[in-house]
Amino acid sequence: MSESPWWRGAVIYQIYPRSFMDSDGDGVGDLPGIIARLDHVASLGVDAIWVSPFFRSPMADFGYDIADQCDVDPMFGTLADFDALLAKAHALGLKVMIDQVFSHTSNAHDWFRESRESRDNAKADWYVWADAKPDGTPPNNWLSIFGGPAWKWEPRRRQYYLHNFLSSQPDLNFHNPEVQQATLDYVRFWLDRGVDGFRLDSINFCFHDAQLRDNPAKPEALRIGRGFSPDNPYAFQYHHYNNTQPENIAFIEALRALMDRYTDVAALGEISSEDSLATTAEYTRPGRLHMGYSFELLVDDFSAGYIRGTVETLEAAMDGWPCWAISNHDVQRAVTRWGGPEASADFARQMVGLVCSLRGSVCLYQGEELGLPEAEVPFEQLRDPYGITFWPNFKGRDGCRTPMPWTDADDAGFSSGTPWLPIPDAHRQRSVAVQQADPQSVLASTQRFLHWRRGHAALIAGAQRFIDAPEPLLVFERGEAGSRMLAVFNLSATDVAWPLPRHLGAARARGGHGLVAGTIEDGVVRLPAHAALFAALD
Repeated sequence: MSESPWWRGAVIYQIYPRSFMDSDGDGVGDLPGIIARLDHVASLGVDAIWVSPFFRSPMADFGYDIADQCDVDPMFGTLADFDALLAKAHALGLKVMIDQVFSHTSNAHDWFRESRESRDNAKADWYVWADAKPDGTPPNNWLSIFGGPAWKWEPRRRQYYLHNFLSSQPDLNFHNPEVQQATLDYVRFWLDRGVDGFRLDSINFCFHDAQLRDNPAKPEALRIGRGFSPDNPYAFQYHHYNNTQPENIAFIEALRALMDRYTDVAALGEISSEDSLATTAEYTRPGRLHMGYSFELLVDDFSAGYIRGTVETLEAAMDGWPCWAISNHDVQRAVTRWGGPEASADFARQMVGLVCSLRGSVCLYQGEELGLPEAEVPFEQLRDPYGITFWPNFKGRDGCRTPMPWTDADDAGFSSGTPWLPIPDAHRQRSVAVQQADPQSVLASTQRFLHWRRGHAALIAGAQRFIDAPEPLLVFERGEAGSRMLAVFNLSATDVAWPLPRHLGAARARGGHGLVAGTIEDGVVRLPAHAALFAALD
């Protein structure tokens, strides 16, 4: 295992800076706050942290609208604070990955301010500009993920510019080699500073169809999945032309060539396309991204068959390395999304064990180790423009972004000021301090499982093969000859008995993993509700 890259099979803990820890009382988390709580992260047994954007930004999309890719927003601290964070993490044995947002910038970025002034300035072609149709309407039918047309009129140039997200997030023109070079330059800035890798936001959105062809309509029955509600007109189209263009491959390979000049760094791509699993496989081929993840396990579907089908489909298509996530800052927390409003602590601990047992690396989102449910945020306290636009059918992303509860105090130990989002009582009751005092808590179980996992090479880098079993059982082997592990998960709230297939008859149960444990008795696997069985096969 010592010869494997650190990222292969790594557990990567996502930190959303605004909501992790506030050190200065302004109600918003910051880099010194992260430093103050890194010991907690290290205690979990994870391998790395992924820090969501902390760059200079007007915060229209809370940091994903970047105005300067090489500076820290004063809200979060300074470059010196980032250097201190990097040093502290490395001292604790944690690798550090940071977000990079290639496809767009903020409209407050100096590049855009120059580009919009005229059609003949030095950066005139750095963004995607297009003339109106003869009737003044946008150049094509492309839509923004956040609702409405993906084009905004700019009177200075008397042209439209493209924005796949908010209108304040103009898309860069990656067909321009100068844009590609500028992007690689700021990637180099952070590599030289010592980061260990990048999570690449919406990596398949860098290039657009140069011909600006209309996207075809999608039949009404297919306007589901991939996180886009049929209430959102974005679901009405096949997005064949506004993202996932073939030119992106050459850029990804150039990025990889740059990263290969550095020691032991990794790129993790976020991928959302019409066939995200196929794109993930394509983008993670040798010489491209080290890892990729898509939204297939970030949707509402939850069953053993769905999880198996998703993993097997990707495995059959790829010769690269996957990464799995069931929660992040953009989707409803998995405990609520999959377990419902009354999901048990056993369900929460099983979800951590399950995602960390699949072949691949793993992203755990802050609060998953506590079993936090989705927070209910009333409309008058919403901050997310996505949720405000689509309320009440879709409540946005604020419910998964509420501040980390460190204690059960009124401020949850997060801030001496007023938190930027409300902290629900249900979260304070599940705080770090409360769970640290309970050896049977979700936090304690997560710590035991992740440390136990480190001692089993089969679960970190071993091959994976699913075994037929009826719902609600998810069953698979991990590892190779000489080191094979059987994993059986009961995804239901009732007890289940399963006759062990004859070829697995020598399986020997392994304890100590911290989840609700199943047993093997007389060739029958018995699993209480939301239990797991791990058994050695050699």
